[in-house]
Amino acid sequence: MNEGFTLGRESGSRPVWLLTAGQVEHWRDTLEPATANWARVSGFGGEKHRLLLLPGADGSVRGAAFGLGDVDFPQGIAPLSVAPLADKLPQGHWHVEASLEPEVATRVLLGWMLGRYRFDRYRTRGGNSLRSVSLAAPPGADVDFVRRAAAADALARDLINTPAADMGPAELGSAAAQLATRHGAEFSQLVGDALLEQRLVAIHTVGRAGPQEPRLLDLRWGDPDRPRLALVGKGVCFDTGGLDIKPSQSMALMKKDMGGAACTLGLAHMIMDAGLPVNLRVLVPAVENSVDRRAFRPGDVIHTRKGLTVEVGNTDAEGRLILADALALADEEGPDLVLDMATLTGAARTALGPEVPAMYSNDEKLAVALAAASRRECDPLWRMPLWQPYDEDINGKVADLNNISGHGFAGSVIAALFLQRFLSAGRSWAHIDLYAWNGRDRPGRPVGAEAQCIRACYRAIEQRLETSPRI
Repeated sequence: MNEGFTLGRESGSRPVWLLTAGQVEHWRDTLEPATANWARVSGFGGEKHRLLLLPGADGSVRGAAFGLGDVDFPQGIAPLSVAPLADKLPQGHWHVEASLEPEVATRVLLGWMLGRYRFDRYRTRGGNSLRSVSLAAPPGADVDFVRRAAAADALARDLINTPAADMGPAELGSAAAQLATRHGAEFSQLVGDALLEQRLVAIHTVGRAGPQEPRLLDLRWGDPDRPRLALVGKGVCFDTGGLDIKPSQSMALMKKDMGGAACTLGLAHMIMDAGLPVNLRVLVPAVENSVDRRAFRPGDVIHTRKGLTVEVGNTDAEGRLILADALALADEEGPDLVLDMATLTGAARTALGPEVPAMYSNDEKLAVALAAASRRECDPLWRMPLWQPYDEDINGKVADLNNISGHGFAGSVIAALFLQRFLSAGRSWAHIDLYAWNGRDRPGRPVGAEAQCIRACYRAIEQRLETSPRI
């Protein structure tokens, strides 16, 4: 029961029908007259997210119908389309009354699990606790994948939802260490001035004013003879904007500025839990971008691991600075694939909104694989252009580069081009600029943290491993 689903129908399990608007009339014709009349007089038309409880002869609930709205069946069933069931069904055991294709069965079960997510760590009076309700895994569902994906989703959301006072660089490091222990991975971290000794000056510079020392988290797992996969996640545990300080409204959500790191750790969990045949390295630069006497300044010049110098045009464009050092370090081992995730720019949200992360890649096949996996998994990504003519806009006046352009256009593209400068030419790479937050309550997506593009990235990596020896 604690897991939220069972591997078979429990005794007394009741049916729930998943119905589009176009299926309701035919479904009513299959019911006994009294139940069909109840559905008719209730005005149930398969409306999206509407639940109709069906009474038994003794007044008990004998089943339920759940509306999917005006979509194609089964193509229109996405995980989040069934997420409300976890809140709406009465307590007890339930099963889906339908024969589903394996892919659809997996989506239904995953949606059920996503709908069960709660973050009640700070609730002292009950909160929005889970009820005693379970769903039988639909036959054919990939139960292992659902468990893996739901755990990754919850891991990322929990980390993002936790306030910065309890999720600083040290606590983020502890979370990464726990993940490493769980999967038998190696874990180490460079803290404080040890970053300077390893020429990770940009990470140190951005984080040195924070209440906790900046650090680089480093997780290794897998067979050294397998394809090399490097994951890099932005771990800005709180972002004031630095001396170019944010207004209070913009700062309110900045506990989520480590959303890239959280989603990266979620993806790493899926990879390790599945035992994918890779040589995995996960790098998370973890800092707070704070204001005190040690804060870096606009106009400062930072030396990076790559050897490039960067003039600071704006201290609020700090994420790309810490990622630059981490990407350069990852690049030195010659990985077959580099993937980074970051809550990097407001420009990406202006272009695509909060629900669709922007994806950039210099590898056409990788970009196509990510886009295809995004569609299959109903896990949005949208490819944006690495428009090379804009690359000259980040050339520095007194240093090699500036961390911003001299204009306000194409901010997400500019940031991606900046990061590309810290990778070897021809390195297979994708950068994902995500939001990691839900601003409004929806089924399966409560206000708060959102784990974005983890499943899409996992599936793309899995597919590439199946078709190529070099990922």
